[in-house]
Amino acid sequence: MLAERVNAAADLLDEGVRAPQAARELAERFGCSPRQAHRYLQRAGRSGHVPVPAPTGVFTVKLPVPLIGRVRAHAGASGRTLSAVVAQALEEFLARARREHPGR
Repeated sequence: MLAERVNAAADLLDEGVRAPQAARELAERFGCSPRQAHRYLQRAGRSGHVPVPAPTGVFTVKLPVPLIGRVRAHAGASGRTLSAVVAQALEEFLARARREHPGR
């Protein structure tokens, strides 16, 4: 949701809408305070458009307890969430599998 709001702010800035008017439009569109709308504009001014993350879902897998412990320890040591670590590991695994076995 943050990315969508920052991108909407970037669109308004790209269109040449002045900050006060853009803040009013964003506040009305997203039902947020003008102060929060200004934050979206500031972020858009610094970084422009930002990628919108893919929707997430939940699924359960059974893993060996020692593996779970190692993944949790890695996530904690790296300052990342467990979901972020597992998602990256799966993306890397699938990319490697595609390279090693094209057409599968």
